[in-house]
Amino acid sequence: MGKLQLIIALIVAAFSLFSYFGSSSVNQITGEKQYLNLTPKEEVALGLQSAPQMAAQMGGLTQDARARQLVSAVGAKVVAQSVAAKSGYPFKFHVLADPRTVNAFALPGGQIFITMALLSRLETEGQLAGVLGHEVGHVIARHSAEHMAKEQLTNGLTGAFAMGTGSMSGAQIAQVVGQMRMLSYGREDELESDRLGLRLMAEAGYDPRALVRVMQILEKASGGSRTPEWQSSHPIPANRISQINDVIAKAFPGGVPAGLTQ
Repeated sequence: MGKLQLIIALIVAAFSLFSYFGSSSVNQITGEKQYLNLTPKEEVALGLQSAPQMAAQMGGLTQDARARQLVSAVGAKVVAQSVAAKSGYPFKFHVLADPRTVNAFALPGGQIFITMALLSRLETEGQLAGVLGHEVGHVIARHSAEHMAKEQLTNGLTGAFAMGTGSMSGAQIAQVVGQMRMLSYGREDELESDRLGLRLMAEAGYDPRALVRVMQILEKASGGSRTPEWQSSHPIPANRISQINDVIAKAFPGGVPAGLTQ
């Protein structure tokens, strides 16, 4: 029975690896080789299907017409005047009524949300462009589809490991390792979206240094208390600020041009 379990575990692991590595494509925007199990059309469909439910879970969309118009206008500018326009995704920007949860997020295919709690804390249009550019970055980098494929691989391999060990402790170890791996994927995605967001907002005429202030606002909103980075899906703000400053210095070795919107 033990030998049979091991054989089955190896088959499951091999199938998981084959399924993952057999679905590679090159991202036309980032140039990155990715392993995905969704097409762009499927991403768009998934995002459109999920958007109403996500909005309902966070108090629905705001009735503040000025907030809606501002977010839509800035989001449209970030997309239209940057490389994001070449992605082909039908971006749409939503403002959630939630007055307490400081958050913004993107669904696959271009549905982007920001809460009133976060929007009300932003001080300038450039900061809003930084938030929305970051979320657009998630979409064009296809992070949701990439994450789903990685999660499927991780589940397959951890399941195979648990099956091969034939013990509850083995299954628990596999589960913890899998969870930590998925959290690190999340941190890597956030840092990549910061880099992309800087590029997009600068191409659209916004001062990329505004994103530094966004990180400070997010840190203040958290009250300074958070879980250790290795247990979190997001890097700590201090690390993100350090990377943002490095990216800006490399992109503008002669200094950020004057006249960009703050």
